[in-house]
Amino acid sequence: MSECTHDCSTCSSKCSEAQKTDFIEKLNDLSSVKKVIGIVSGKGGVGKSLVTSMLSVIMNRRGYQSAILDADITGPSIPKMFGLSGQAVGNDTGILPMKTKTGINVISSNLLLEDSSSPIIWRGPVIANLVKQFWTDVIWHKIDFMFVDMPPGTGDVPLTVFQSMPIDGIVIVTSPQELVSMIVTKAVKMAEMMNIPIIGIVENMSYVICPDCGKEFKVFGESHVEEIASEHGIEVIGKLPMVPDLAKLCDSGLLELFEGNWMENAADKVEELIK
Repeated sequence: MSECTHDCSTCSSKCSEAQKTDFIEKLNDLSSVKKVIGIVSGKGGVGKSLVTSMLSVIMNRRGYQSAILDADITGPSIPKMFGLSGQAVGNDTGILPMKTKTGINVISSNLLLEDSSSPIIWRGPVIANLVKQFWTDVIWHKIDFMFVDMPPGTGDVPLTVFQSMPIDGIVIVTSPQELVSMIVTKAVKMAEMMNIPIIGIVENMSYVICPDCGKEFKVFGESHVEEIASEHGIEVIGKLPMVPDLAKLCDSGLLELFEGNWMENAADKVEELIK
């Protein structure tokens, strides 16, 4: 067997890598995306959108052009965090993503609706097709890092993203509760089955800092994330506290103003992909 050159177009062998590229959807001719990072979790409500948004802001602050593809079609919260409203526009060449105040490119189902409070009541295949269109029909201009905010679980949309986009790695988001061990394991096993590299785990809601004494309080009990990460041979790359000021910024659409170094290590790991 000849040595692999990683150029599947010249190879007749159907190895796992070649089979994976068979499903990758083509970007818009005017698009350019260097690295794609999926933000995933086995359950909802753990803070995937927050982690997605904070990573995009940090990479933008570091001088990279970042973008967010909001793949959580029925529960989009990204536009709210950045204060985006109205409808995205397009032309004959494709759909134009909206830009945040600091220039982050964003596309979300809420930016396609006349009324952002209207529910999207669609079946899985239709939702999955819209996610594909966010990749193929939107004009992503010279993007260094695209962060894909995924819905929870291991269903249609995560599978569509893993198969149709060239994912360079995923960040798994979790919380301190005991039950997360099983949830994280499901996310890890799906990534392994799809041959997707795992960048690391971010634990959200890790602790609360007392505003008077500065002491940390573990509201959900002692964390087990280090043990879980060790079991799977992956790294804990961030721990986010519960910060009222951060929640206020999200609610008021001013997340880009957040201060804090909780996600810097996670951003370092993401930046390694491009260096």
